[in-house]
Amino acid sequence: MALDIRRFIQRFVEEAADHLPRLREGISALEQGHADREQVNELFRAAHTLKGSSRMLKLVPITALAHSTEELLSALRDGTLGATPAVTSLLSQAVDGLADLVSRLAEGTTGDDLPAVDEALCSALENAAHGQPSPQPSISTPVSSAPAPSAAQATDSELRLSDTVRVRLDRLDDVIRLMGEVLSGHHHLHTLVDQARALSTALPAEQQTPFHAFHRELKDSVLSHDSLMSDLHDRALQMRMLPLSVVFDPLAHMSRELAQSLGKQVDCRVRGSEIELDRQMIDRLSDPLIHLLRNALDHGLEPPAERQAAGKSPRGQLIIEAWQDADWVVVEMHDDGAGIDLDVVRQKALAKQLINEEQLNALSEQETLELIFLPGFSTKSMITDFSGRGVGMDVVKRTVVDELNGDLQLASERGSGTHFTLRLPLSLAMMRVLLVSVGGVNLGVTAPYVSELVECSSHSFIDAAGQRTLILRNEFVPVVSLAELLGLPATTSATDNTLLLVVHQRHQKLALIIDSLIDERDRVIKPLPVHLRYLPLVSGMVSMGRNALVSLLHVPALLEATRHTAQRPSHEHTSPTLAKRILVVDDSLNTREIEKDVLEAWGYHVTLAENGRDGLAKALAEPFDAVLTDVEMPVMDGFALTTRLRENEAYRYRPIIIITSREKETDRRRGIEVGADAYIVKGSFDQNNLVETLQALLG
Repeated sequence: MALDIRRFIQRFVEEAADHLPRLREGISALEQGHADREQVNELFRAAHTLKGSSRMLKLVPITALAHSTEELLSALRDGTLGATPAVTSLLSQAVDGLADLVSRLAEGTTGDDLPAVDEALCSALENAAHGQPSPQPSISTPVSSAPAPSAAQATDSELRLSDTVRVRLDRLDDVIRLMGEVLSGHHHLHTLVDQARALSTALPAEQQTPFHAFHRELKDSVLSHDSLMSDLHDRALQMRMLPLSVVFDPLAHMSRELAQSLGKQVDCRVRGSEIELDRQMIDRLSDPLIHLLRNALDHGLEPPAERQAAGKSPRGQLIIEAWQDADWVVVEMHDDGAGIDLDVVRQKALAKQLINEEQLNALSEQETLELIFLPGFSTKSMITDFSGRGVGMDVVKRTVVDELNGDLQLASERGSGTHFTLRLPLSLAMMRVLLVSVGGVNLGVTAPYVSELVECSSHSFIDAAGQRTLILRNEFVPVVSLAELLGLPATTSATDNTLLLVVHQRHQKLALIIDSLIDERDRVIKPLPVHLRYLPLVSGMVSMGRNALVSLLHVPALLEATRHTAQRPSHEHTSPTLAKRILVVDDSLNTREIEKDVLEAWGYHVTLAENGRDGLAKALAEPFDAVLTDVEMPVMDGFALTTRLRENEAYRYRPIIIITSREKETDRRRGIEVGADAYIVKGSFDQNNLVETLQALLG
């Protein structure tokens, strides 16, 4: 099928209309001496994105000018150059030149008909970047100082011939915003209905009959409008929904050309492009996906000769796919390249002073992998025009997690490739929200992050390496007081029962102690005002009654904060076990981490595996003194793992301990039959019992 390049040029024009004003604002701040380091980073990223997007569409003059602009901004970002009047003047001329070229595209000029780039301006920008003086260029081509016009304008003849009407996006956004306000106001009527019912019972008996009639009529009116209001708001949101194909299709088409420019070969396959997302989500998703594509082609896939030497096909495989998972849309990009070399990541992180050696040694393999999301990190030994200068991966994480209230997961295996998984809400405009009360304060949590509500006795908790923990269906879940975490006053309960809100982000769970559940319903999400966007634990606000706003907790940031504040106890019983290496196999991230904390507190060196097959591979790759395994796991369960290990000479007599929630005697007997040395039930888990059992088996 022929590719309609005009559609992609239109999207580029719309994207540029967002980046150009940011560039102007940033340059103005530079001129006035008000720009901080982050604002310079934003300037650099905007120029970098324009360069990459225009390069995909072969808009050569825009690519060349954006690249020269990026060179100068890079010098400013690195601190090798100051924001002198000459520098800011050059940057202003560059943005004017970019705006003029984008304006021509918006007016219908094709990429091939764009005027040639101003070589003098490009030379001046690059000379300035390297500290070489050059005469100020004069711009002979008239330029536009206003942001680029929208490419969505249509002529009268087009309107007459079409059965659709093009609407400016900002006007559609206004309609949706106003609909949200109307819906929030309508929800307040339910409170008035409840108040009317309470008032009716307080009136004298002779006045209750007419007031009852008024209450019934008010209630019926509010209920009859409920579905109408929700339907109206849903229809408004649907007008802003677009299929992911508007992002996926150009990525797939252009990946081949970009691979060729790097001397590589790639087959890019797209799945799930019919899945729809809110236009606001898709607009913000474009940049992260472009960065991930560049990363896969430049860092991930090997050259054909190198792939053949490794026994692979000379053509790399890149898959971009999406699917809907309840209230989430999952977007995954994965390649079959070389994967990420953890040793290179560690060396680069130390060389760039992003982390010190002591901190690095304390990181798990997954945490080491995620160092690539730090600003300025790059594993490329040579900076190229294609890959940039360490830009991109920090933008991906910030956009997905902080701006889109989503989740970003990274997995990589040496020699087999890298997976990036993005989980995104369908829309940021309205979501299901649970309102809870904590320490006298009302707070909200969006439903996609909520696993369940649990009420239990405080005696149900166990101590695991100093962490209060709940055993919930074969999984250890850390328990934290939300009031304590947020610095709110603690409240006392008249009963021994504790109410827990269990939140999750993929495989990680956390049980938050709350006072009560107030409400659960679909609510309009209000973005934070600019002066509050620095708050990491708050993602937005919702309206609760007249003139009352409730903060929404940002669960990924909450989980991150909990990880960083967790303290591990230290024990002096380390001398006999310092050299002992333990493999822990469990499909629950929480359980793995808690068992790791317990064992490391006693001086053991712990390696983690997420299922039986992963555990078997790690056990055969390097020797371990003992293996701890769950039973219920995907791919390969604990019984099968134990059987396979006992077949190997190295593990024929090594201690293997099964830790599971299975309490039946038949399961215990099977554990013994397959060769386990000990069988510990999670329901009666005691960390001292685990350590004592392990010490006894290790002698």
